[in-house]
Amino acid sequence: MKVECLKEKITTAISLAEKITSRNTTLPVLKCVLLEAKDNLLVIKATNLDLGIEITLPVKTEEVGIVAVPGNTLNTLITSLQGEKNIILETKNNNLQISTKRNKTLIKSYPHEDFPGIPEVSGAKKLTFNSKDLINGFKSVWYSSSISSMKPELSSIFVYPDNDSVVFVATDSFRLAEKKIKVKQKKDFSQILIPFKNIPEIIRTLEQAEGEINVFLSKNQISFEVNSIRLISRVIDGIFPDYKQILPKEATTEVVVLKQDLINSLKVANIFSDNFNQISMKISAKQKIFELSTKNGEVGENQDKLEAALSGEDIEISFNYKYINDSFQSIEADSVSLSFNGAGKPLVLRGVNDKSFLYLVSPMNK
Repeated sequence: MKVECLKEKITTAISLAEKITSRNTTLPVLKCVLLEAKDNLLVIKATNLDLGIEITLPVKTEEVGIVAVPGNTLNTLITSLQGEKNIILETKNNNLQISTKRNKTLIKSYPHEDFPGIPEVSGAKKLTFNSKDLINGFKSVWYSSSISSMKPELSSIFVYPDNDSVVFVATDSFRLAEKKIKVKQKKDFSQILIPFKNIPEIIRTLEQAEGEINVFLSKNQISFEVNSIRLISRVIDGIFPDYKQILPKEATTEVVVLKQDLINSLKVANIFSDNFNQISMKISAKQKIFELSTKNGEVGENQDKLEAALSGEDIEISFNYKYINDSFQSIEADSVSLSFNGAGKPLVLRGVNDKSFLYLVSPMNK
């Protein structure tokens, strides 16, 4: 193999691919990126068996060939080559030599025959999404997934069509996030469960994309294709909980407060909260009291009264303040509404005048 390519383009491609390589010590080839030169194209591949990526770059090909080298080593080297416009990649005795005008480096390779294939999503249904909308859907909910693998359906992002929207949902059974993205054309698919651990790399790889992303969906896999990138993820074969049954139909107490005021109060709560991150809320509409309090036997205690619009019944209830704080990354509105339905019942947060996002948090026992 011998190719000449633009440093800027290959630096970006190798950086994306390297992040998907695996640290699996039982299969060392998974820490490699595979480089295949053919027809004035360089195809760069990486996989951790759960997620795979294929990036195609235009290059000047002098000799076709294929080689697998450690992604971290290659990425660190290429990133460090400053002031270079072009890079030459060629195989020497089955290893990879990277050359510029001022530098020549040889990287030991692994047997490329051992590198797993990046699967084609066969028999797939094709869907088209606006790139910003798709990424917004994932970003709005993924942090609410369970990090445990005991229940794969809870350590996944649930995606399904709903009339003129596509709905993204995640829950760890303590809190739940739902984001509805409006689409121009109704999407014809049943449902998808994408592993939570794959979502950060899906976001990182696709968030710079402009325009539309083609999504191909089959029973076992989902593929995202945009420009020269093809990203393939395993999907979970399972049933997501019927979460709509736990969504409150009405509220007995309502609070509307400036988002930044609540964020600032939670920052103070971080100082005085206990080992369980517990924060207590006291709401009294008649007395116009919305008070957040935290207490830590070793640090001290804090009570913070916030200006808010209040209505409904009085209530005192406790939550994990970190769960509440997480939701603000998904709320663009300046004010948030907090809806309560009695002691022991979940809290629902929304951005004021924004029906596209809903966040539900279960209370803590005192």
